[in-house]
Order: sequence, then structure tokens, then C-alpha cells
Amino acid sequence: MKIINIGMNHETAPVELRECLATDPENTVRALALMRDLECIKEGLFISTCNRVEFLIATESAKDAEKSVISLMAKLGNMPKENFSSKLYTNEDRDAVMHIFRVASSIDSMIVGEPQILGQIKEAYAEATRQKTSGVILNRLMHKAFHVAKRVRTETEICEAAVSISYAAVELAKKIFHVLKGKKVLLIGAGEMAELAARHLMAQGVSSMVVVNRTFERAVEVAGLFKGRPVSFDEIGAQILDVDIVVTSTASKEYVVTYDQVKNSLRKRRNRPLFFIDIAVPRDVEPKINDLENVYVYDIDDLKGIIEINMAQRQQAAVKAERIVQEEVGKFKKWLETLAVVPTIVSLRDKADSIIQAELKKSFSALSHLTPDQIETVHTLTRSIAEKMMNDPIVFLKEKAGRETLNTYLDVTRKLFNLDRNNGNIE
Repeated sequence: MKIINIGMNHETAPVELRECLATDPENTVRALALMRDLECIKEGLFISTCNRVEFLIATESAKDAEKSVISLMAKLGNMPKENFSSKLYTNEDRDAVMHIFRVASSIDSMIVGEPQILGQIKEAYAEATRQKTSGVILNRLMHKAFHVAKRVRTETEICEAAVSISYAAVELAKKIFHVLKGKKVLLIGAGEMAELAARHLMAQGVSSMVVVNRTFERAVEVAGLFKGRPVSFDEIGAQILDVDIVVTSTASKEYVVTYDQVKNSLRKRRNRPLFFIDIAVPRDVEPKINDLENVYVYDIDDLKGIIEINMAQRQQAAVKAERIVQEEVGKFKKWLETLAVVPTIVSLRDKADSIIQAELKKSFSALSHLTPDQIETVHTLTRSIAEKMMNDPIVFLKEKAGRETLNTYLDVTRKLFNLDRNNGNIE
């Protein structure tokens, strides 16, 4: 049985190609149903995200399975194979295991350490179990992948440093206020980054959100997303009196928040800290506001500098994460190798059980005077003797798993115990 991974990601294929397979939410169920109908694929999993489209399969016929998966991708994307085949990567056995461990641990992500991919893989696996396309091998592999991801997150700092503008801004706010629960936010402008920063702030427990936009209808729309309150652009000065955090992201060519506005509000604010996150270009917040006491201003360049430092930290953490992945790949490989000895071990145990049952049947008349408890004791004794006799050959075979001589030892074992005649049963 081989484990094969076939797919494309943000490094090998452009978004217009990936979205042909990833945009339709029904494609996952369709892909699994199509794999289930293919004899060459014993087990299958389909991962579909904005940055990657991958098939993970277990097969006894690697070439046929690869061809079938590529044809399946063409069918799902409604496009000829020639359009995407050169963009695919294929990993086999150890490399496939390593790849899925790296993906689950977010080492292979566009942003190293991002947390979303693990949840997406868990959902892909859950769907495979619902559709009954995952079996012994992929079940073990995916649970091991989740274990690896947990180790990477707990034993390294790969997820700790902020690497997006919006998230970095929120992490800075936490350093200034320590906790954001109960803080009030003013959102000036309703661009994508400002909205994302607002989402991060709400997730940290801020108590209220006021939204300002030149187009009031848009302010109403965004305020609705956060159960906030829309206000007009002329009310910025009044709102600064009451809030703790101001996020600005407009297309204005002039400063939206001026030095005089903020200075005049400080006395009424009674020196409560005020934090500005200015992610507009050109800037919305007059730079010298940062000179005022208890006022903190960070623009997009400040945030980018923090992100660069954090990315370097994540890359250092990724080195340790790679070591963890390598270690866990070795453990999984050992487990996979033991599968080769399982049929012989099962046959050995079946034959021992057959001998026990046959001999007990022969001795039944001689045991008829025994009580049920005594008969059960005899059964337990015979099973215990058989298990102890089988233990050494079973341990020996497991120790030989993965070695070139394994097949020789399996063959000798089957001949010594006559396991292949009458399926190992006793007449």
C-alpha cells in the first residue's frame, strides 16, 4: 500500500487555476464520491482551500491512481488536463507523510504559522470519514498530523508573533492596554484592513464600536457587522473624547485626525491612554499627535517593521518545527512498516485459536464434570499458554518490519506454522 499526495498550491499554481477547483463547496463531496468509485484508490481525502487543492490517497496501484486523480481534477474543474498538469506536485510515501505534517503545522503556508489551515484539514478529514473514504491508513495518518501540529504549536513560537497588518495592530494595542476587554473603538473608514482589525479587536472583547465613513450608508453597513453605532464624519472630534482605540483607513489626501483635535480632547479625557492605528496611505493621523502625553500613534510602516521582525522569529521557529516533523515522520514510517507483518500475525493467532477450540472440543467429555467456572478457568489457561508461545515470534516479526529481510522471515514463519494450508485452520 502506497500513500500518495497530488495537488497544487500558492507556490505552484496561480489563483485563477486553483479557484477552478476550490470555489465550489460541493466539490469536496463530489471528489470523495468519485474517488470512492475508483478501484485503484483504497482510501482518499480531498483538501480544498484558497491556497491549495490536494488529494491524499492510499493505493496499491500508484500509476493508475495518479492518472485517475488527475482525470478527476479535470472533471471537477471542468478543464482539460493540459491546463494544470504542469502545475501539480506529487509526493509518495515518506515524502507524502512529511508534506501533510508540514501543511497541518502551517510550515507550508503562505504565512508561516497561520492557524486556519489546521481547522481546514480537520474539516476535510471529517468529510472523508462522513463519506467513508478514509480507512485504517489515512485515519492513523491524519490523527498523527493533528498530533504533530499540536506539538509544533506548543513546543515552538511559530504562531505567537503577529504577521498581518491588522493582527499586528491589535497585538500592539494589547501591549499598551494589557487587556482589551471593555475598551471602546472608533473605526474611521471602512476598508478591508480596517474591518479586519475591527474583527480582531472584537474577538479580544472590546465593549463597543463606533463607525465613521464619508458615505454614511457604508458606515451603517459596517456598524451592523459589529453591532456598532454609525456616526457622521463631522463627529470625529466628539467621538475621540470617549474612545480608547482609533483605527483609521480612508482614502483622504489630508489628515483626518489633527493634532489640535486630539490635544483639545485630552483634558476632558483626563489623561486616559489613546491608541491610534493608522493603516491609511497617505496617513490619516497627523504624526506629531504621537508627541502628546498618553497618546500612541502607529502607522503602516511601524506595523510592517514589526511584521518583518515577527516573520524572522517565525522562520526561526519553523526550523525547530521541521525537526519535530522529521521525528514524527520516522515514527509513522515505523507504524506503516508493521502493517506488512499484520496478516501473518493474524494468521498465527487464528491458528492458535483453532487449535485451542479443537483440543477443547476433543476433551469436552472428560471435562463434563467441571462447573462452568472451572471450565472457564481451563479456557483461560489454554489461551494464556498459547499467547505466551506466540509472543516471541510476534515480537520478532515486528522488530524485522522495514528491513529487507522481512519477507524471508514472514515466509519462514508461515511455513514453520503451516499457516497457508487450509487458511491456517486445524481439521
